[in-house]
Amino acid sequence: MSSLPRVSIVIVTWNALPLLQQCLPSVVATDYPNVEIILADNASMDGSAAWVAAEYPDVVIVRHPENGLFCRGNNRALPHATGDYVVLLNNDVEVEPDWLHPLVREMEADDVGAVQPKLLQYDDRDRFEYAGACGGFIDRIGYPFTRGRMFDTMEPDHGQYDDARDVFWATGAALMLRCSALDEVGTLDEQFEMHMEEIDLCWRLQRAGYRVRVAPESVVYHIGGGSLPKGNPQKTYYNFRNSLLMLYKNLTPSDWRRIFPQRIAMDGAAAVRAAASGNVEEAQAIFRAYRDAHRMKAAYDDVRPATTSIRPPYRGLIAADYFLRGRTAFSDLPATRFDRA
Repeated sequence: MSSLPRVSIVIVTWNALPLLQQCLPSVVATDYPNVEIILADNASMDGSAAWVAAEYPDVVIVRHPENGLFCRGNNRALPHATGDYVVLLNNDVEVEPDWLHPLVREMEADDVGAVQPKLLQYDDRDRFEYAGACGGFIDRIGYPFTRGRMFDTMEPDHGQYDDARDVFWATGAALMLRCSALDEVGTLDEQFEMHMEEIDLCWRLQRAGYRVRVAPESVVYHIGGGSLPKGNPQKTYYNFRNSLLMLYKNLTPSDWRRIFPQRIAMDGAAAVRAAASGNVEEAQAIFRAYRDAHRMKAAYDDVRPATTSIRPPYRGLIAADYFLRGRTAFSDLPATRFDRA
């Protein structure tokens, strides 16, 4: 038995057999000696579970009775994990053989609750990938961005973000979590269903005193867009709705009241811009997101911080920096605007 901590890798999938055939072999070839792989099958009808059982009999298969999307699909598989650490890994991620070692080394610090690798594009391996790049942040009204990706600009990877460091959020596409920390703060918020759930979880971890890290020495390659492709109105809906819920549940009431009017102004401008460009469905998705977030937010009244809170780390407005000031790379942002360097 290896003396290294045990790692459980959970891969949620739904009707994505070609992606599994493309990416799972690299995960199985991971050279970490104390690892288990769990396939959480969201009631696929394409033979995914049968193929994995036949090709990789050592993979543990958890068959869900229905499609629980990302949050429920992962949460319902977690009780089957036996590791000290668990990795939530998208089914469209290819990994390097040694990818787990740097993540585990970061976890050796007891106050680290989550860590991600560097994410590069599957088809353009010298460029950062949209979903997580090299560690995430949010601006003062909750808009997310990453080291290596600002809105739709994905930077080439020249090693400019190869420093292992604290970040505000780590991507759910390849997210290592300390299981004892999950016991303390809870798992993914199933009301979110999908999108923004990892930012909410990382925020809750920090509220409990844990750090969130990126370990760029670990490299993975993400195809992306497998669940909801870019430009899909439902993806817009989830992103806006869940971002509002995340702010409401993690900010103090006074911080929420201060930030919410600014958020309305920015989201309203986004809806107007979408409608003006002919994308009426996207504008409607933003309005639906506000309607439903308002209906859902009361469920968090009892868990909101009362007087102290971990605030968003970037005091600027990332949309203004990007669209008005031309700051299209993370390195363009003024370091003085970050609460944590």
